Formats: sequence, structure tokens, C-alpha cells
Amino acid sequence: MHMTQKDNPDNDKFRTRFHLVELELNAILEITQAINNNIPEESLYMMYKFTLRANLNIERLALYVINEEDKKWNCKVNFGTETNFQDISLEENALEEVKESSDILALPFQDKSFEVFDVVIPVYHKDKVLAYVFLDKIPQDSISSELQRKVDTRFVQTLTNIIIVAIENKKLVRRQIRQEAFNKELEIAKKVQSLLFPKSLPHEDNLQVKATYYPNYLIGGDYYDFIPITKNKFLFCIADVSGKGIPAALLMSNFQASLRTLVRQTNDLKTITEELNQSIYDNAEGEHFITFFVAVYDKETSKLHYINAGHNPAVLFAESKEPQLLDTGTTVLGVFSPLPFLKETTINQLENFMLFSYTDGITEVRDKEGEEYGLDRLLDFIKEQKQEELEDIHERLIQEINSFREDLPYTDDVTILSCKVKK
Repeated sequence: MHMTQKDNPDNDKFRTRFHLVELELNAILEITQAINNNIPEESLYMMYKFTLRANLNIERLALYVINEEDKKWNCKVNFGTETNFQDISLEENALEEVKESSDILALPFQDKSFEVFDVVIPVYHKDKVLAYVFLDKIPQDSISSELQRKVDTRFVQTLTNIIIVAIENKKLVRRQIRQEAFNKELEIAKKVQSLLFPKSLPHEDNLQVKATYYPNYLIGGDYYDFIPITKNKFLFCIADVSGKGIPAALLMSNFQASLRTLVRQTNDLKTITEELNQSIYDNAEGEHFITFFVAVYDKETSKLHYINAGHNPAVLFAESKEPQLLDTGTTVLGVFSPLPFLKETTINQLENFMLFSYTDGITEVRDKEGEEYGLDRLLDFIKEQKQEELEDIHERLIQEINSFREDLPYTDDVTILSCKVKK
């Protein structure tokens, strides 16, 4: 019997292949147009589901995409199964053995629910797996169904790649927008913080004040100040807020504003400390606290009054005396209201001295063996250097700290504030 061109099996195979390729191209065109129209992520997944289920007659499918936050593979599209795979997430390394299209039964899945699928297909972009597609079983009993499987696999990979890359690009754009907004906030916070510190510090024969400040981050959580009260009286303080970044900078900005307002109203350190504590307690809501050392010196009376609120002890070097650690006062500010105990200490007959204060970014620097620089090393260094100019003392201390830590990074802000008084 003579076979006509119409009845030729090769022609049927060609028409089937042509029809499948035509569906594939039309589907890709529609998806691409949707991406160009910037439709939402959920709508792209819906188009993906409709294209594979309606146009290509795929009966069962589950699409898994990595969640960058919890590092789990989550199902974004699922149809044709009794099990809702969107309720089943997989650990980050669960599919690490899948480098190419693989038989489900050959994979070590403990959950037997996945056996309703035939294969799992990894979808790559620049050597990175973006997604895994689980496909249903298709009977391999004819040439057309074998061809269907090949076209399905290739097309599913292509379409999934287009969809996931588009969604990843959307996420990237959103991250860039968030990052730009964050950078703008950082810049504002940095400018605000720059206003916290005194614009100039005295450098006279009878009074010298020097500050060194290295924030560990773009904006830090340390603060220092020097506030003249009268011709013969000044306030000297250093503080460190828990936490870093914008919240810490804003809290410290509020702290500085409160302190300067209070100093205009009173010189009483107990009143100032109590008011600052209440302000932090009300504003920080228990999320942050501040360590604080504050001192007032009066040249006329030769008295130094100080309160240490949980801060590293300042060091007082008076003439012909051993260094004195100024560590009494109260606990950190912002945790208790009212403060459970509060003591102001007065040091009399103090005329020629150096007062050295710092934050824990100095003493908690570690070397490669994990040992801290510590207070003892700091005291030894200051004893040797106390006769030098304050600027030289600060520079040499930073050099010593850098030598101690070698190439290890700082883990906290570094602040030094010192003053010398001569009569």
C-alpha cells in the first residue's frame, strides 16, 4: 500500500515538533512582554503556572526557589498534586547533589510525597542554581511522548530561567532602592553626629583638652564633650551607647542635646545624671543603655566633682601621686528608673593634673591569641607618657594599639578624651 505524504509518520513527528516549538516561542514572548510591563512577582508565577499547565499539558509540577533570608528552598508554584508542596520547604543543601536532570527515585528524599514526580530539573544562571523544577511522570510509550519529554525539559528550563532571573532582578532593584535610602539616612545621621562633638577644644598654657575618635562603623556610638560653664569652671564627659548604627547615633544625639540643655540650668552632677537617665529610659524603651563619665572642675576651688555611670574608669594623674581610677558613681543610664544608687565624688586640692578617659574600644582590642589589651597595659603606657603633649600621647597610644592587634580589625569605636590642667 502506497503511503502518502500526509500519512508519513515523519511528517506527523515534524508537525508535532513544530507545534510544540511554536507554543514555546509564543509563551516566551508573552512572558517577556509581561516582564517588560513590570508586572508583580505573583503575576509572573501565575503566568508560569498557566503556560506549563494549559499550553504544554504538564499535569504535575512544583517549582522550588531559594529564600536568601532563611536559606531554605520554598515552593513558589505547585499544581496537580494532592500534597500542597508550598507547605514543604527544603534545607539549603537538600538538593546539592542535583547537578542535572535527575530521577526522583535516585535522590535521597525521605519525604515520599516527591515520588509523584518523575524528575527534578536544576535551573542555572551563570553557574548558580536559581531554582529546581519537579515534573510529573509521562509515559514513554511513543515517539511523540519521548519528544514531548525532551521539549518539556528544555522549555521548562528556559521559561523558569527567564521568570526567576526577572524576579531576582526585581529583588535586586528593590534592594538597591533600599540601600540608597539607607545610605541617605546614614549620611544624614553622620552629619547629625558630626554636630555632637565640640568644634574646638582649648589648647592653652593652663588648660589643654585633646580628643581622638575613630568610629568602627560609618557612624559610631561614642560621644565626648567639653562644655565651658564659667571662666574658671568646665564640664568634661565621655559616653558610649550600646548598639551601633542609626538608632545609636540618634539616641546619642538626643543625649547630647539633653546634656547641654541641663548644663545651662544646673551644675549639679547628680541632677544632670538623674535627668539624663530618665530621658534615655523613656526614649530607648530598654533597647539601649549608655555608659557615661562626667566631671566638673573648678579652678577657683581646685575641686573636681565626678560621677561614673558604668563607664570605663577615667584615670587621674595628680602631682606626686599614684594614678587614681575614677570609677564610683552609679550604674549605666537607661536601664533603671530611678537610678538604684547615685554617688558624686569630690576630689579636693587638685591643681596640676591630667585626666585621661576612653571607651572600651581601647581596652577590649584583642591580639591574635585573643588576649585583650586591658587596663593594666593602658595604665603602664600612660604612666610612661604622662609628661608628653596630649596630642603625642594619643598618637602613640593608637600606634601601640595598632601594633598590639596587628592586622586584626577593630570591633568597636575608639575614643580618647584627656585634659591637662596647670595653675
